[in-house]
Parts: sequence; C-alpha cells; structure tokens
Amino acid sequence: MSRTPLLLERLAALIHQSVRDEAALHGLLPIHLQVLAYLARANRYSDLPIAVAEYFGITRGTVSQTVALLERKGLIAKTADERHGRRIHLALTPAGEAVLAHGWARKLDAALRKSGADDSALESALRALLGALQHHNGNRPFGLCRRCAHFLSDAQGHRCGLTGEPLAAEQTQKICRDWAARPSAAA
Repeated sequence: MSRTPLLLERLAALIHQSVRDEAALHGLLPIHLQVLAYLARANRYSDLPIAVAEYFGITRGTVSQTVALLERKGLIAKTADERHGRRIHLALTPAGEAVLAHGWARKLDAALRKSGADDSALESALRALLGALQHHNGNRPFGLCRRCAHFLSDAQGHRCGLTGEPLAAEQTQKICRDWAARPSAAA
C-alpha cells in the first residue's frame, strides 16, 4: 500500500485539530466553524439549510440547531427567498466574516505556499481524489459555478442553464449544489 493514504489521514487529523482549536476560541463547535466557511463559498442555490445538510452529510435537525446557534451569536442572518415561499437563504454577517478572517484555511493556504508544491498539479490531483470519493459515497459534487455544465455566458452576461436565471459575476465564483461536470472537463 502506498504511503499517500497515511499522509492524507495525518493531514486530515491536523486540519481537524486546527478547526477544533479555532472553534473553541469562538465558543463554537467545529461544525459551526465549517458551516461558516461553507456559507462564505456558497452561491444562492447553495446557501440553503438543505444544502448545508447535503454538503456535510448531517441531518436537517443538526443543521437547524447549528443555524439557530450561529444566528443567536450574530454570525449569520436568515433571509426569505422572494420567489420560493418558505425557502430561507443563509448569509454571513460581518461578525461571521470576522471569525473566518484569520482562520485555519488561511493558515493552511500559507503552509501550502511555503511548501513550494506545484499548486496546479496538487489541486488537480486533490480534485480528482475528491470527485472519486464523492462518487463512491454517493455525495453531490458541489463544484464551482463557472466550471459547471449548466453555466452559460453570452453578451447579456452569465446565466444558469438549469434554472435560466441570470447570475451575478460574484455568484459564478462560488460553489453550487446543482453543479454538474462538463462532458470533457473536471470541476
């Protein structure tokens, strides 16, 4: 057996430790911090409580409790969807953004840059591994909007080919739960 799975397991353990330590500094559990980080990257199709449950593989009840706690702490705000009745969108507040500002993900990014690893090759390999594991586990891929098979761009701007709705440029840089691989390209 290759040593790579052992290295990945050790990296995962160190990342989990960093998340636990940072969450404790803010009086949160790791899942709370992870939900904040997810919401910072989610587009308008993915900032829903059901999408949070799907992304993390947790129950709707756990999401409900997490959302309630994050809202009480002033880290997220709920907004009703104007078109879809009871649908609720979740967004970080400035306080939620501040929690993430100097967090573990930035430290990990700095460590990657310091390592001198080929960022493009590493990202490609990790993306392929992630896709294989998501497929094996039956998880949604949650890819970047502008790399989706449904992403359309023309003279009028950007649109989602699945919903037909226009997309603001910032939304195209976020992850989406309805992402689908392009026939010849990876996420």
